[in-house]
Amino acid sequence: MTIRLLIADDHAIVREGLKQLLSLYEDVCVIDEATDGEHLLTQLQQHQPDIVTLDMQMPGLSGIPLIETLTEKYPALPVLVLSMYNETQITRRALKAGARGYLNKDCDADTLLTAIRRLARGGRFIESEMAEKLAFEFEEPAEEPRHHSLSKREFHIFCLLARGMSINDIAQDLNISNKTVSTHKFRLMQKMNFSSNTDIVRYALTHHLIQ
Repeated sequence: MTIRLLIADDHAIVREGLKQLLSLYEDVCVIDEATDGEHLLTQLQQHQPDIVTLDMQMPGLSGIPLIETLTEKYPALPVLVLSMYNETQITRRALKAGARGYLNKDCDADTLLTAIRRLARGGRFIESEMAEKLAFEFEEPAEEPRHHSLSKREFHIFCLLARGMSINDIAQDLNISNKTVSTHKFRLMQKMNFSSNTDIVRYALTHHLIQ
């Protein structure tokens, strides 16, 4: 069986590198590519890949909110995250949002192919080093980051605010009222103990929630 793959990454050199690498294997075929979250959702209306490889940081809709959207719209579609970040909190949140696998972009070709093939068979994949870190975290629980207290909607709006979007822009993007966005912002500011948008951006950068 040939595994049909769709690559979502905003860096052309990454997409080209993946396509060249995967072209060496007869059981994997890259059927298309996307440069951001909205582009990916459009492509998925036209194509039916077996797996999506997903960069965590792309323009517009990306990261955890994008994974949650994909999980909701296409629950049977395996998402393999390829990220430059190797922090356990990001990996854990991506998996919780619905990703079936998580790899660092500096992984070798054998590891990438193993992950793709395992997800295609309905399995999951995390590199052994990351799996060990996650296991030790559960054995010795650390204090939860403050953003884990946010609801899905609050976290989504938090990420959009951190990227510099205004309340009006967010309301249009999510198709909700300005008042609803303002209410969510007020609540998340209280939960996070923030007093300004600068606090949001600083926290998001520190925790690698945005670039």
